[in-house]
Amino acid sequence: MTQGRGGTIFALSSGAPPAGIAVIRISGTGARTALAALARRVPPARQASLALLKDPMDGGALDRALLLWLPGPATVTGEDMAELHCHGGRAVVAAVESALAALPGLRRAEPGEFTRRAFENGRMDLNAVEGLSDLLAAETQSQRRAALAMAEGHFSRRVEDWRQRLLDLSAMAEAALDFSDEDDVPDDAIEGRVSGEIAAMMREVGAVLAAPPAERLRDGVRVVLAGPPNAGKSTLLNALVGRDAAIVSDIAGTTRDRIEVPVAIDGVAYLFTDTAGLRADSGDAVEAIGIDRARAALDAADIILWLGKTDDLPRPDAILVAAQSDRAGAARPGLRLSALTGEGMDALRAMLHRRASALLPGDSDHALHARQRQRVGQLFAHLQGAVATSDLLVAAEELRLARGAIDALTGRAGTEDMLDRLFSGFCIGK
Repeated sequence: MTQGRGGTIFALSSGAPPAGIAVIRISGTGARTALAALARRVPPARQASLALLKDPMDGGALDRALLLWLPGPATVTGEDMAELHCHGGRAVVAAVESALAALPGLRRAEPGEFTRRAFENGRMDLNAVEGLSDLLAAETQSQRRAALAMAEGHFSRRVEDWRQRLLDLSAMAEAALDFSDEDDVPDDAIEGRVSGEIAAMMREVGAVLAAPPAERLRDGVRVVLAGPPNAGKSTLLNALVGRDAAIVSDIAGTTRDRIEVPVAIDGVAYLFTDTAGLRADSGDAVEAIGIDRARAALDAADIILWLGKTDDLPRPDAILVAAQSDRAGAARPGLRLSALTGEGMDALRAMLHRRASALLPGDSDHALHARQRQRVGQLFAHLQGAVATSDLLVAAEELRLARGAIDALTGRAGTEDMLDRLFSGFCIGK
């Protein structure tokens, strides 16, 4: 994808027609001219105004629409912008877009180009952009809350505070180095203050790193159902996800491979995994492969529902489930439940919710993705290096490197390839 081609861009920024209203955005130096060409006038800034849009080529009526003129830089993209709030029929949208495309200097926006311009013009940093991307893809309330906080700049403000404090600390360290032989610069006091404030910042950064990662919000908490053959795993999976996702049979070894089913329960995203029955005497090569994959799934699980014997628990925190409690002679240790009668299902869902909530970022946490965690980890390592050394020159260099980690975190420093990949995932009009 080619980004940053300049010029004035336009795109439908609301849902695909037909719809009640269609919002067409225009951004760039030609936005005012485009608005005047279609409406024959430009309304007062930031005041909605009704006008009949006409095709500049032949004067034909296009639609009666609300106009908004939004002069930059106080706009979403940081550029001059205009919005046309038209009727949402396909023919109306097509006619208005065709008229705009025929104007000199205007072109259709590429995916993510409005947001990229906001980033390049300093209206958003990279963390807010990633939050917006997550917000557009959010399917659960927990995903929405975390993404909105990131898009609204909560984490960006924390990072900016760190950056300003690093600049102050670097200045203090340089002063102590440059003027340590001057009587009016108490270098020992400065060194002590620098060290103390770095240690305080390191604790803050460490607390952010210690919060659960955002991937669990996006991909779902991994819940693996495991146990011996015919323990009721597939029946339980179907009951949990509310549909027949797995084949249920009395024949041992019916499930030969992992079956993964994403689902949201009580606002939490889960990825449930049904696995092949675990046994040591399988003579079927295909089933043996399934058993190996089941063990790999157990290793990667956030929560394990174990439908086997207590002595065989794969790890201490696995939830022991006494499934098929409706069958005669089924009494055994664990959470008694029956996927057929519903016994114990509410208790299991409540237990899953408690476990999952402890694994997910809280409302006060910053839900960081892998890229963000990597950069924050680099920041922490440089702060740690600055605290650990008694050489102020080394500490000053670590502070400089820490500022570089923050620049990479916010997008002040980064590769074009990474930015292209990020913005190409946005829809046109964002």
